[in-house]
Amino acid sequence: MSENLDLVRSIYADWERGDFRSAAWADPEIDYGFPDGPWPVDRTGLAGMAEGEREFLSAFANFRIEADEFREMDDERVLVLHHASGHGKTSGLDFAQLWPTGGACLFHLRDGKVTRFVGYFDRDRALADLGLEE
Repeated sequence: MSENLDLVRSIYADWERGDFRSAAWADPEIDYGFPDGPWPVDRTGLAGMAEGEREFLSAFANFRIEADEFREMDDERVLVLHHASGHGKTSGLDFAQLWPTGGACLFHLRDGKVTRFVGYFDRDRALADLGLEE
């Protein structure tokens, strides 16, 4: 198993417990974004990433992301297919009902840090963007 895959697995270990506090894995100039869903985001740097995460996580209670599959795309990219759980603080809606197909995250890594993070609410969109089929 590669060091990149080990790092991404460790990130998901925290997220599966609902712990999104650590950014030790992120490059200080990380490019962070979500191209789809209700919160399209494109931020740069640790402060931008933290702001994006705070905005999103503040809408949900008991939010967690659990990995379904880890795929090493090449020497610098790891794709994770996942599903999320939690519920809206205001609406009470179950996150899994909003996005039943699951999502995905694409991690670009260099020198032991994530330099670019692309999160997808729609797993099929991630696979299409990468030219893959489920």
